[in-house]
Amino acid sequence: MESTQLQAAYRALLDAATTVADSGGASIVPPPGEWTADQILAHVSLITATSIASASAIASGAHATYDNRIALDAWTINRVITLAGGTAGLLERIQHQAGALCALGGTALSEAELDTPVPTRLLSNDACLVDQPMPLRDLLAGLAETELPGHTQQLLALLPVRAPADTTA
Repeated sequence: MESTQLQAAYRALLDAATTVADSGGASIVPPPGEWTADQILAHVSLITATSIASASAIASGAHATYDNRIALDAWTINRVITLAGGTAGLLERIQHQAGALCALGGTALSEAELDTPVPTRLLSNDACLVDQPMPLRDLLAGLAETELPGHTQQLLALLPVRAPADTTA
């Protein structure tokens, strides 16, 4: 698997998170039921850790599974924020996790390992999106193509809307 797209998706997410963090606290408060920037980052950290665990299990010849439910749990998300030490710690954690996952999803695993079916359960907004085996490569591609870009947009939506500069003067 080519990990370039996964690397780019993580880079975009980390850039967006840094932009929000550097907005000087000017980010907007998310609507009820939506996540703060730190909650989004903790969720991404948990998803990435789950992805690393699945890839590592396959690399070690062990049985792998992929279940994102723990990454949706509010208590767990808040615990990760605390353990990481807030925004700066979350950014650093995700950067290191992304490096590890991109290495595993790149040349560290064979084509046969990337094609290994992984029993998968994916939930979003209280709906089950996937409940069937998926090849590891498809899980990593979904992370790069959908999950990370979606959270990047979610982070950028937390920035205040700036009025366009008046160019008539």
